Amino acid sequence: MNKEVVTMSSGNTIPKELAGLASPLNDSQLNQLQQTISQLSPQQMAWVSGYFWGLSQSQTLGASAPLTQAAALTAAKPAGKLTIIFASQTGNAKGVAEALEQEAQAAGIAVQLFDASDYKGKDLAKETHVIFVASTNGEGEAPDNALELHEFLQSKKAPKLPNLQYGVIGLGDSSYEFFCQTGKDFDAFLEKLGATRFIDRVDCDVDYDAPAAEWRAKALESVKEALVSSQAQVVQLPVGHAATSHSQYNKQNPYTATLLTSQKITGRDSGKDVRHIEIDLADSGLTYQPGDALGVWYENSAQLANAVAAAVGLSGVESVEVDGESLSLHSALVSKYEITGANPQFVTKFAELSGSKKLQKLVEDKDKLREYAANTQIVDVLKEKKTKLSAEQLISLLRRLTPRLYSIASSQSEVDEEVHLTVGIVEYDVDGEVRQGGASSYLGQRLEEGEPVKVFIEHNNNFKLPQDDSTPVIMIGPGTGIAPFRSFIQERDNRGADGKNWLFFGDRTFTQDFLYQVEWQKYLKSGILTRLDVAFSRDQHEKVYVQHRVLEQAEQVWQWLQDGAYVYICGDATRMAKDVHEALLVVAQQQGGLTREKAEEYFNELRKAKRYQRDVY
Repeated sequence: MNKEVVTMSSGNTIPKELAGLASPLNDSQLNQLQQTISQLSPQQMAWVSGYFWGLSQSQTLGASAPLTQAAALTAAKPAGKLTIIFASQTGNAKGVAEALEQEAQAAGIAVQLFDASDYKGKDLAKETHVIFVASTNGEGEAPDNALELHEFLQSKKAPKLPNLQYGVIGLGDSSYEFFCQTGKDFDAFLEKLGATRFIDRVDCDVDYDAPAAEWRAKALESVKEALVSSQAQVVQLPVGHAATSHSQYNKQNPYTATLLTSQKITGRDSGKDVRHIEIDLADSGLTYQPGDALGVWYENSAQLANAVAAAVGLSGVESVEVDGESLSLHSALVSKYEITGANPQFVTKFAELSGSKKLQKLVEDKDKLREYAANTQIVDVLKEKKTKLSAEQLISLLRRLTPRLYSIASSQSEVDEEVHLTVGIVEYDVDGEVRQGGASSYLGQRLEEGEPVKVFIEHNNNFKLPQDDSTPVIMIGPGTGIAPFRSFIQERDNRGADGKNWLFFGDRTFTQDFLYQVEWQKYLKSGILTRLDVAFSRDQHEKVYVQHRVLEQAEQVWQWLQDGAYVYICGDATRMAKDVHEALLVVAQQQGGLTREKAEEYFNELRKAKRYQRDVY
């Protein structure tokens, strides 16, 4: 809403509510002040407000009294406010940061929210209170949007921060070796620069909602108390500084959509079951862009819930309390807890309760523990040693159920009020018993067409097509990593983009596993897809993967990069993404004449420029 203003005789305008007050400034001073203010950002105006307030306080001794050194320091003290900076790869940290911003506003705290890529590190010297919300990408790497800030704070250019109060909340997955490493990094950087924690860092696991909410409440209580008691001027800032449009549906409030299609798109003799999933979003108002993900809340298999309960001597009818609600153990296992994949914490806790010597030995070796947990389901861990547990003991071992994120395989300009996914069913045998992935088997096998499914959009600003439609793109996506590139090509087709498009796809066999083969052939024929290079690992004696195709086309790949191409990788983070990255480094060394170190620097700069983007899992 625009404020009413009054034009004074000098031509200057001031807010109407101030027009009746006698101004202590003459017209010339007002004119100079307005000219200066018009050139300032909201953040700069906030700092100036605190600076002038400090000056006014120091001069209460008399207009002619000189500023002492202490008074000068007071005068230069930045305006009191809270700045929130999020380092986010898939959107979880962004969501926590946005919740923190809303809670701060509700508490009457002046607050600004920044994407790490939009924040200048030197501005930390002007802040009073900062909170970093940081997720960790890959093997302990900073998210793409935080690369520059992460690098800056380690450099000699980073400012000393003796006046900064800060807090850090890290998000991660304890199944990985470098758990919450980015949060730990920012905490260490700020401490080294002289900043002071006003709250201890917290490292949150995948089921982070409850601990994150508790930490936010404590952090805001501390910030509010500090700002009220400090001499720094608390300023009101424009609400929604970094705001984006939000749907009413999100992770906490998902939309109940309808499953339209679940179609197997691998051949009859394939060793994989990959499904093309179509979901109806009609009347939801949900919108998405190529590169975004769909969050799916799923239910566990009832049979698996029975098996987990039976493994520790329970029937499933036992009553447990979850979020203040009384449920049967069976219901809780189906809808509230993760009961498929194990994790190191679960194995460690059960080793202690059961006294299993095998598990206790595993716990002593962190690498073997992570490997075991990553390849073993919960029910099989429980079978390592027969142990009777109470219902409360069992659920205390388990993580809360969290939604699965799937890369969206459609462009909304192509499919309108639908969203498509490419889902590989996780399924294997253990001693003659079938083991399945929780979400993939729910979507691909247990959920019937026409039945409801709870979903939300998770926007991913770190995996986006270039704004310039003439920019060439190279897409590398083996297996279900092909999903976002189907959305990319649909989008570029509908936009009439004239940029070249090169797709590298790989899987096991040409006849059984060439996902969306007919569509790619159509796009090749129409010219939308400029090049298609495929690698089917089991169609010849020697295994051939996408990284081999990249190396075979090294000269052309390098030429495309010199022409400004964006490079995208989607799929397995454990091996494929590393192998493709290694192949790209070789291309830069062979074709560009770069050293290994310079090649690493080259691709790091591409990442900062958003020309090298990865969506890996």
